[in-house]
Amino acid sequence: MLHFERRQKYHQCLPFASAVVRRVQGMRSSQYSWALSYDVSIEWVIVWERSMTRHYVEEILRARVYDVAEESPLEIATRLSDRLDNRILLKREDKQQVFSFKLRGAYNKIFHLDAESRQRGVVAASAGNHAQGVALAGKRLGVPATIVMPTTTPAIKVDTVRRLGGKAVLKGDSYDEANEYALKLAEEKGLNFIHPFDDPLVIAGQGTIGMEILRQHADPIEAVFVPVGGGGLIAGVAAYIKHVRPDIKVIGVEPEDAPTLHDAMKAGKRVRLKHVGLFADGVAVKQIGKETFRVAKGLVDEVVLVSTDQICAAIKDVYDDTRSVAEPAGALAVAGIKAYLKQKPELSRKTLVAILSGANINFDRLRHVAERAEVGEQREALLAVQIPEKPGSFLRFCRMLGRRSITEFNYRYADAKEAQVFCGVELRAGSDEREALIDTLGEKGYRVVDMTENETAKLHIRYMVGGHAPQAVNERLYRFSFPERPGALLDFLSGLSGGWNISLFHYRNHGAAYGRVLVGIQLEKGQGREFEGFLKELGYNYAEETDNPAYKLFASGG
Repeated sequence: MLHFERRQKYHQCLPFASAVVRRVQGMRSSQYSWALSYDVSIEWVIVWERSMTRHYVEEILRARVYDVAEESPLEIATRLSDRLDNRILLKREDKQQVFSFKLRGAYNKIFHLDAESRQRGVVAASAGNHAQGVALAGKRLGVPATIVMPTTTPAIKVDTVRRLGGKAVLKGDSYDEANEYALKLAEEKGLNFIHPFDDPLVIAGQGTIGMEILRQHADPIEAVFVPVGGGGLIAGVAAYIKHVRPDIKVIGVEPEDAPTLHDAMKAGKRVRLKHVGLFADGVAVKQIGKETFRVAKGLVDEVVLVSTDQICAAIKDVYDDTRSVAEPAGALAVAGIKAYLKQKPELSRKTLVAILSGANINFDRLRHVAERAEVGEQREALLAVQIPEKPGSFLRFCRMLGRRSITEFNYRYADAKEAQVFCGVELRAGSDEREALIDTLGEKGYRVVDMTENETAKLHIRYMVGGHAPQAVNERLYRFSFPERPGALLDFLSGLSGGWNISLFHYRNHGAAYGRVLVGIQLEKGQGREFEGFLKELGYNYAEETDNPAYKLFASGG
């Protein structure tokens, strides 16, 4: 134990403490005695660290979580392991009865309340997983639970809290407003406020995940990757792992637009972010917790930041291996492993653990995830290309792309000389192939702007290519479907190359068995019957949509 009168010497060691910790992490426990006798300054750092973690290890061992939580499985992600040439293990917290790890800390906190506090009841603020954990814990322990949720909370989450026995109160437009009201209720009604992360008993409850990982996998582990929001999970996991097996790295993972722990560790103190991204809403926290940072800052080896596209790609990776759909925050650790290995290509045949923290994703977000996953995996390039505005230009451009699958193709007539095309192209060799393709198109005279990393283009502009085109006179609109396969769009355009001028084109590969295309064709008076005959010979299923009111209102030609 680190006695009070010795602390002064520890503080004198702070300038080199981090280097010492890194040195010790490479040692087995049997080597500690050598290190301690070799350098007395090392002794003070290690003793202080182990004294701090010992308290949490004891709390984790005593944590009461298994009344409601399961010891979640630690499963190998076979496909991902093969791709990354490392053994990737998933800690499946998405399999808990509320589809998240949060019930561990919430139950442990409420269980340890005295009888009088339980009778008064508890209150929490949350729009997601913590809310469900508190509601379930309250129901199981017979403690009245009030959950304050922002008015913007999806109905399915509000209904889930009520189904679990919690009283859902909608207040405010943001988490901060809901939290302020929850604290007010706690003060006015004498309720016990259950913090989502910044509480020792909550931290200890989440730390049982670290205990399970070490029990389930006694063989060497290179690193454990942990999603970070307020820090309760990483503080608990790091406290246990670093005490029992300090050679294992503990690596935090955060979204690029919510780097709470990353920025705090860089500054050496807690910082409050002005804004946080909301895509990974489960970790959308503006400031790391006070207690969680105190614990984590000396134990976490590093923090990896990942983009929205990388998170979406990780959700797909999890689905490919498990057939489960992780929420964005739940897939953070997998995204972190991939980003980490990209920075350290020399790592091979190591065991890396990702905590899959939750699967509470709104169904309506899945389309966005699917759209962004291929870009995040660098399997799709999004390009804006200028081509000549004349018959046959589409076909020549598609032939330039070779046998690559075209994932998206948007165009609307706007100028008599030049046409702007927004297209998506499948990649097999990532960013290197994308750059080579852009160079090739440039050499052939095409002006190309790379939109792959353009957030506005991906979120908005790709859906806005079009509008009315008064110059596109005598335009007729047709909807086609054809069997989807590599090269199918090129085959379609080759069949359509009968000298007809295309004035509108929209195609998006949604992974269905049939590709669907919307095409505007300029036909002179009297050519309609000839074109209809041509379409019948072409053999594709089609329907004319020229009289469709949506087309007339928003996209018609002249």
